[in-house]
Amino acid sequence: MRIAIVNDMTLAVESLRRVVNSASQHQVAWVARDGAEAVKRCAEDRPDLILMDLIMPVMNGAETTRQIMTNSPCPILVVTSSVGGNASLVFEAMGAGALDAVRTPILAQQGEQGAAGLLAKISTIEKLTRTTTVRRSYGAVSEKSVGAPSGIKLLAIGSSTGGPKALATILSRLPADFPGAVVIIQHVDAQFAGELAEWLNEQCALPVRLAREGDRPMVGTVLLAGTNDHLVLTDMLRLTYTAVPRDLVYRPSVDVFFESVVSYWRGGVVGVLLTGMGRDGGMGLLRLRERGHHTIAEHESTCAVYGMPKTAVLLNAAVEVLPVGDIAQALLKVFPGTADKGKRGVML
Repeated sequence: MRIAIVNDMTLAVESLRRVVNSASQHQVAWVARDGAEAVKRCAEDRPDLILMDLIMPVMNGAETTRQIMTNSPCPILVVTSSVGGNASLVFEAMGAGALDAVRTPILAQQGEQGAAGLLAKISTIEKLTRTTTVRRSYGAVSEKSVGAPSGIKLLAIGSSTGGPKALATILSRLPADFPGAVVIIQHVDAQFAGELAEWLNEQCALPVRLAREGDRPMVGTVLLAGTNDHLVLTDMLRLTYTAVPRDLVYRPSVDVFFESVVSYWRGGVVGVLLTGMGRDGGMGLLRLRERGHHTIAEHESTCAVYGMPKTAVLLNAAVEVLPVGDIAQALLKVFPGTADKGKRGVML
């Protein structure tokens, strides 16, 4: 891969250059020292991947990502050591189309372990950007309700590229007494999962936190997958993390979580698949629909990357295909006791 580096710190640039050059299949395409230069260079010479810093002179990494994805779109990985109080910039950049975020491996401090971690992330992105053929399902789909009447209803959401912004849009419009349990699988490196939960928590009436080993999905709380392993539901209706399947590019995987929900959740389910590169979640959403659960895919018009929802549409997995701004209102209609609240909220 031809990889560009956008960073104003000499030590960081040299560390990233050494990591890229350490793999024979990669080479440094160019280096930009600020965001404005990166926008110009990308328009002239589009690389296979950009390693994007956040805090830079002239233009920060979030705005640089937005301009590049608008004018000269290409895969972007946020690589920064300057998060601190600027965590919102990470999720702003991901909302603009950055695929993921990791901390800068300063080789003098982290050695080979830091380099290996970044190279693994680059390899994952390389696999995600390959073209994939999707097989469409033409089978009949049941719309009948399933699950024990006494079971609470679960809102299961999967998202990736552009997901933080989409999640904030939806969750901020749900009331504090939303009557469903909410579990989210967002493709984000574990280094930033806790900060994503805090960022979402600041914008929502519902409390948001990372899912802990042994948690039960509960009404009134949003649980977010918090490691690079898969979050799954067990037969005891508790959440756990598992490394298997090990060969999946997507970690944590939306498909793996949706499949566990199909197997073990005893109440009703609403499955939502949001913006993201690749095809994770499409088959899982189809399994939910085939079991009679309500399913929603984000419409292409509001996706940062129309990959995962497109897969769901091609598989005929979505009962509804909606712009992200309409999804919260749709949820208020399908969760008991919230439709009237949603209407009052719109009037206000």
